[in-house]
Amino acid sequence: MNLNDLIQMGATVFRDSNLSGDAGSNLDIEAITSALSGLTAGSGGFDLNSVVENLGSSGLGDTAKSWLGDGANQSISPEQLGNALGSEQLSQFASKLGISAEEAAGGLSDALPQMVDKASSGGSLLESLGGVEGVIGMASKLFK
Repeated sequence: MNLNDLIQMGATVFRDSNLSGDAGSNLDIEAITSALSGLTAGSGGFDLNSVVENLGSSGLGDTAKSWLGDGANQSISPEQLGNALGSEQLSQFASKLGISAEEAAGGLSDALPQMVDKASSGGSLLESLGGVEGVIGMASKLFK
């Protein structure tokens, strides 16, 4: 799954999430795609490594690891996700969509686990995280 497909899938999950409220379900998929692309932007757009690092540094490393494996994904509450992303980043994302930070965190708590899971299934994790060095860097942060 390439990055554009991954973000498109995440946008669909976000829109369809019960946790994004009525506001989230009425959003244009392109608006969500654009907002997701800038959520944790690296040099080339959406940065999976940043998402996983933020979770690890927020005490949610085990949750992130469950998303990276092929087993069941642990859930994350909107509050936990909001704390991991930070209020400024979450507010900017919500503002781009014209929804509340709570609705944004709700939709993201459904979308991000699926996005990380899809990006890391079938051995594509290396590509997603920048090769072996990226995986080593991410793993070192999760296991601190």
